[in-house]
Amino acid sequence: MHDSPHDPYVRVRGAREHNLAGVDVDIPRDALVAFTGVSGSGKSSLAFGTIYAEAQRRYFESVAPYARRLIHQVGAPAVGEITGLPPAVSLEQRRSSPNARSSVGTVTTLSNSLRMLFSRAGRYPEGAALLDSDAFSPNTAAGACPSCHGLGLVHETSEELLVPDPALSIRQGAIAAWPGAWQGKNLRDVLDALGHDVDRPWRELDAEEREWILFTDEQPVVTVHPVRDAQRIQRPYQGTYTSARRHVLRTFSDSKSPALRAKAERFLMSAPCPVCGGSRLRPEALAVTFAGRNVAELAALPLTALSGLLATAATTDGSETARVLIADLVARIDTVAELGLGYLSLDRATPTLSNGELQRLRLATQLRSGLFGVVYVLDEPSAGLHPADTEALLVVLDRLKDAGNSVFVVEHHLDVVRHADWLVDVGPRAGVHGGQVLHSGPPEDLAGVEASATRRFLFDRAPAPARSVREPVDWLRPGPVTRHNLRAVDAAFPLGVLTAVTGVSGSGKSTLVEALTEEVAGAGRLVAVDQRPIGRTPRSNLATYTGLFDVVRKLFAGTEESAARGYKAGRFSFNVPGGRCETCQGEGFVSVELLFLPRTYAPCPDCHGARYNPETLRVRLRGLSVADVLDLTVESAAAFFEDHPAAARSLRALMDVGLGYLRLGQPATELSGGEAQRIKLAAELQRPHRSPALYVLDEPTTGLHPADVEVLMRQLHGLVDAGHSVIVVEHDMDVVATADWVIDLGPGGGEQGGRVVAAGPPADVAASPESRTAPYLARALGG
Repeated sequence: MHDSPHDPYVRVRGAREHNLAGVDVDIPRDALVAFTGVSGSGKSSLAFGTIYAEAQRRYFESVAPYARRLIHQVGAPAVGEITGLPPAVSLEQRRSSPNARSSVGTVTTLSNSLRMLFSRAGRYPEGAALLDSDAFSPNTAAGACPSCHGLGLVHETSEELLVPDPALSIRQGAIAAWPGAWQGKNLRDVLDALGHDVDRPWRELDAEEREWILFTDEQPVVTVHPVRDAQRIQRPYQGTYTSARRHVLRTFSDSKSPALRAKAERFLMSAPCPVCGGSRLRPEALAVTFAGRNVAELAALPLTALSGLLATAATTDGSETARVLIADLVARIDTVAELGLGYLSLDRATPTLSNGELQRLRLATQLRSGLFGVVYVLDEPSAGLHPADTEALLVVLDRLKDAGNSVFVVEHHLDVVRHADWLVDVGPRAGVHGGQVLHSGPPEDLAGVEASATRRFLFDRAPAPARSVREPVDWLRPGPVTRHNLRAVDAAFPLGVLTAVTGVSGSGKSTLVEALTEEVAGAGRLVAVDQRPIGRTPRSNLATYTGLFDVVRKLFAGTEESAARGYKAGRFSFNVPGGRCETCQGEGFVSVELLFLPRTYAPCPDCHGARYNPETLRVRLRGLSVADVLDLTVESAAAFFEDHPAAARSLRALMDVGLGYLRLGQPATELSGGEAQRIKLAAELQRPHRSPALYVLDEPTTGLHPADVEVLMRQLHGLVDAGHSVIVVEHDMDVVATADWVIDLGPGGGEQGGRVVAAGPPADVAASPESRTAPYLARALGG
């Protein structure tokens, strides 16, 4: 081992995180290093789970013990030793929980600088007091509009929403927004006791009476005499009336139940706040201007337009304070624009951004930080990028490296891989069949590694084979669509074929596809398959999501041992009391608090990770307990359950989408976005549907190795051959080249996009002079 502080390599010895098989690898510092391999091969376990996790652990060890308690810490990775490891910064694609107050401005901290500009250099009304920068933020008490609390929207309802069928009486359920069961009956009885006719059709009640019932803020209390029931004694009680509007608003804002909130939302409509006009700020903040505009107006501009306006203001009437603040703002905005995000505005909410956009915003922030000597570990920085934007990304990665940093990227995009100085290829396959470093060296040397799945795509690429384009059987016309940057866009989507929607980042692709709903004439059954997690806790897993576990539990409940003991299917669930281990409540592990050290998780001392109590584990299905079955890979389980059609169908669908390496009990939290999307697709494929469906996938190849993309595309083309329609929003030109129809949006992002530039078979779009996609598509087609 080389322990010299000047050792130019990060040297990893004995890495065993997840599926890594005791990996030894040397990786150069001050270089752009790409980690490649099929999905599930172990590349993220090496880059993030081992190298980054160890760097973070070492940093936390240098922090005072008291401060360490305040930081979310990760445990030590399973690795023998790592030397030559500098401090590390992680830029993953995982997003935090959606937050309506989080925006492009808050993520990049550009909002702070803009607020400071208004506070120190803004033009105030005559006699107005100077405001602190917090007064220009909708996220502080000093700045937020008191009516909408800084959200810019108010939720309101209407009689049409609350009473969809006015022919019904109140007793028949005219007020659809009211709760069901006893609560709803109570409100009807209270109205009856107050003297309202609950048996007349709603439309026959006086307008004034209807208004009071639905919208009053009064809460009168009245004695209710329930209708006598021969079976039960019902005594009078004091009932409080709550209007339908009050009930809906309170449920929407206070309920912890997603189902109840979703029901309440059906009866609400959002509108700009009438007090602030949607600007989210107090009047005194909006009265301050810079370059003739208030802070909300500047925050709504695309970043490129904002940069130009500020630069002009600095040269015309800017003070020295303004000049300094503007110089910093413009330099930071230009960094974001370099990454192809100039179409975003500071007030754009982060829940509306793609994972790729979010990661690039964080990358832009790091570029301006001026750090050097750091290892940046990036998770697919090219995700969600059009090939034209990927070229700009490579320039930015080179800048990070040239500033004296090491840049480690987990990547599938072949242009990024070819551009790397060093390549670490992990494989040969996924899960238990992976976890080995097949190559660590210059990218060109991978050509001699036969076992590598990456080698074929990097060096043996042939143009897409000529194929006959399918003819549409009908057309969907969701337009004209006016939303975000789309202005009355009319687009025709063919049915019975595979359609690819393309265009640079921010051109309006996802917005256009979101207009496809089951209400569009001819759409039929619509199946949206996205990359959101299949569950947010370790209790959700592959088997539970696909419904396979229901079949497994029934099989265990049908054994002679279960019959003798009186066990039903519920006994074999680890989510409910009965059959599970109560020490860990079916988790399989217990949390151990160590005060100054990171919380650690240890196998449950009673069930040793099995999740079930000993009595449940004694029930065997052909020699395996229910815990043993959850530990099987999909591949092994397919052989074990081949005689059980219901289980075999689920497992075959998972194998068909290339997920044979996953364990049945693998927690949802350990799955990548690409794996989650393919699990959803497999769950859909196993259903015995007969009628044609419309499948919509937004960037299905994100997070997928080219070998996995081939597997996915075989499935999607198989769906079309079976009579279904498939629409994919896609940047991978190899995928677009195999489509039957292409709809290209653009020509640019944001305000420069939002219209259909070209539409037709791939060869026609590749010849379009106006399309920025055309030259890249032509190259994939062999043109």
